[in-house]
Amino acid sequence: MLPFTKMHGLGNDYVYIDGFAHRVSDPESLARAIADRHRGVGGDGLILIEPPDAGSDAHVAMRMFNGDGSESEMCGNGVRCVAKYAIDHGLAKARPIRVKTARGILSIDYTLDAGGKVEQATVDMGEPILDLASIPVDAKHLLAVTPRGKGFAGTLAVGTECFEAIFVSMGNPHAVIFVPDVAAVELARIGPGLERHPAFPRRVNVHVVEVRSSDEVIMRTWERGSGITQACGTGASAVCVAGVLCGRTARTLLAHLPGGDLVLEWRDLTNHVFMTGPAVEVFSGVWTDGGQR
Repeated sequence: MLPFTKMHGLGNDYVYIDGFAHRVSDPESLARAIADRHRGVGGDGLILIEPPDAGSDAHVAMRMFNGDGSESEMCGNGVRCVAKYAIDHGLAKARPIRVKTARGILSIDYTLDAGGKVEQATVDMGEPILDLASIPVDAKHLLAVTPRGKGFAGTLAVGTECFEAIFVSMGNPHAVIFVPDVAAVELARIGPGLERHPAFPRRVNVHVVEVRSSDEVIMRTWERGSGITQACGTGASAVCVAGVLCGRTARTLLAHLPGGDLVLEWRDLTNHVFMTGPAVEVFSGVWTDGGQR
C-alpha cells in the first residue's frame, strides 16, 4: 500500500510519493507502471519527495523518473509541485524553500491562495550551461556548428530532413528549434528521431518555438522518455536563453505552452534564469500494485 498524490504544473503531470514516510525500492519499475495512462494512475512520470542528505542546507530533495522509467536530472514544472507539496503538507515551512535536485539545490519562492496553500512558485533555475560537451552534445555528429552569442547552434540530419537547433542545458539537455508555425510541425513524427540522435549521448528534450514578439513565444515539447507533454519548465527556461542567444527575444519572456503560460527571466546581472508558474494538486490515492517496501 503506497499513498500517492497527483499534481501538475500546466498539465505537465506527475505522480508524487512522500519519501519522508514511504520508501520506494524500485522507482524505475514503479514509474513505468504508475504513469501508464491506461493501466495506472497516469502521468508524465514519477517524482519522489525525500529527505535531503545529512548536512545539506536543502529542506527537501526530489528524484524524477520519466514515464519510461529513466531517471532525469530535473523538471521545472515538477519542482514547483515539490515545493507546493512540501509547504502544503508540512514537510517544510521555509520561504524560500530549497529543493535538492540532480541539477543542484534550487531556491523557490511562492505565493499562497486565500486558504494558505501554494498556488504559484518562482524557481531560481540557476545558470544555463552552453558548452557543448557539458550539455552534452557530441559535435562530430552535427553537420555544422555555428556560434550563437555565448552558445552554439548545430545542424542535425534526421533521415532526409535537416534541423537547426540551439543547444542549452538547464541541468538537463535541450534542443530549441525556431519555426514559423508551431502548429504545422509534426512533432510526434520528428520527436523520436531528434531525441535519440547520436549527437545526444543522454538523449535530448526537443522544443519547437514560434516567436510572436520579442517578449512572447509559443512552444511545443517532445520530452525525452515521455513524448509530447503539455509543458516543460526547464525547456521554457532553455527557450528563453536560446531566444536571447540568437537575438530573437528579450531576456524577459512570456511562453505559451499547450498547458498554459510561464514567465521566464534570464537576468543579466546574475546569469540565472527564473521561472514563474502555477502548481496544482489534483487528487490523492493509494497504489496497491507493488514497487515499494
